[in-house]
Amino acid sequence: MSTATVLVADDDHGIRTVLTQALGRAGYDVRTTGNAATLWRWVSDGEGDLVITDVIMPDENGLDLIPRIKKLRPDLRVIVMSAQNTLLTAIKAAERGAFEYLPKPFDLGELVAVVNRALAMKPSEEAPANDITAERLPIVGRSAAMQDIYRTVARLMNTDLTVMITGESGTGKELVARALHDFGRRRGGPFVAVNMAAIPRELIESELFGHEKGSFTGAMNRVSGRFEQAEGGTLFLDEIGDMPPEAQTRLLRVLQDGKYTSVGGRTPIKANVRIVAATHRDLTQLIKLGMFREDLYYRLNVVPIRIPPLRQRSEDIPELISHFLTQGVSEGLPSKALEPAAIDRLKTHRWPGNVRELENMMKRMVALYNEPVIGVDVVEMELAGAASQQVTDGGEPATLSGTIERHLREYFDGHNGALPPRGLYDRVLRELERPLISLTLVATRGNQVKAAEVLGLNRNTLRKKIRELDIGVMRGSK
Repeated sequence: MSTATVLVADDDHGIRTVLTQALGRAGYDVRTTGNAATLWRWVSDGEGDLVITDVIMPDENGLDLIPRIKKLRPDLRVIVMSAQNTLLTAIKAAERGAFEYLPKPFDLGELVAVVNRALAMKPSEEAPANDITAERLPIVGRSAAMQDIYRTVARLMNTDLTVMITGESGTGKELVARALHDFGRRRGGPFVAVNMAAIPRELIESELFGHEKGSFTGAMNRVSGRFEQAEGGTLFLDEIGDMPPEAQTRLLRVLQDGKYTSVGGRTPIKANVRIVAATHRDLTQLIKLGMFREDLYYRLNVVPIRIPPLRQRSEDIPELISHFLTQGVSEGLPSKALEPAAIDRLKTHRWPGNVRELENMMKRMVALYNEPVIGVDVVEMELAGAASQQVTDGGEPATLSGTIERHLREYFDGHNGALPPRGLYDRVLRELERPLISLTLVATRGNQVKAAEVLGLNRNTLRKKIRELDIGVMRGSK
């Protein structure tokens, strides 16, 4: 069996040397060049079994070379490496037919493993390329954690796999969901987002699946649900951990059978949507509490994507600041800049509100302060004001009321200035009651008598609330 030949194109002599040594030790013949013209000549002459190319080269962009390679030699796989570590680079590499995208600096062991996999895979196993023109970056950041997310999004473009996005509030879960849609095969269809926590529990099934005329009191006409509205596109189920049990059962049936019926309806409707779910809650803990179906969790968690909190990727803060300042100008705010010391100070903040908190702070400072260059003194004042409202130095909520206020601010902000649906007071009380009673029952090992004593409730009142709030109770508990 002949040794496979790997063609490497990179204008950095050091990169070429390192790859030659690493691939040589792995048993491959390696030919290197510093320009795209030589690489194209080798490919045209039928040389090489695999191509590794940089993006930026002196004579041609490596991404633009890939379609010509794929057209001339469809079975010749191409691995792209780049220091331009953005989602756009990963997407463009995938759409042009690259086998894999590796951001620089990369791990040599990982690169060799990718080469081994590329040469071992049959041509029929490779996904077809897309033809996408992306004009904006929906997600910002070049940290290693974000690189993993970019590569995952790029790999999922040509699939309809169900995705579960987890992360703290404000990390950008909906942005990742939109990227999966905007760059995926369903980008021509609608993107429909629904927040489970923002809908009254008794209306969630109607909201998702629609209802027929006369199906319940007040149903004067047939109303389409979010599944129908998302036909041919993507349905984003945000805060899936707040979905009530009865709706969980119906959603599970849709994922299993690919069909659903509207409330009051009898004819099954085929569900032609891609499901992307998201939550800031620990679903495995909710499963233990009996508040989330384990079988639904595994149906939704086909491809998990975890978005790290901003404090774990502080190296992305300067780029995020630049992005938000530029965005502010496009929205009519004055052009401003931050002095380096101010940026350094922001990198040390813990950001309990994550990227959303940073964005709001940037816009607030630009709008309220006249200085063309915002200094560290202004940043310190803003951070001090935020800290007094949000958290103590230990990173824990200062007060329960402060935590609830922050949650409600995010809730109101999520409606883009519009008033939330009616019944907010009762819904907030229910959302507070549910975890309070659930955690008390866990602490008392399901003993309702002890839980009622801890809560200061009559036992019959507690039982009534357990039924009303659909709280799971351990078997054998009293």
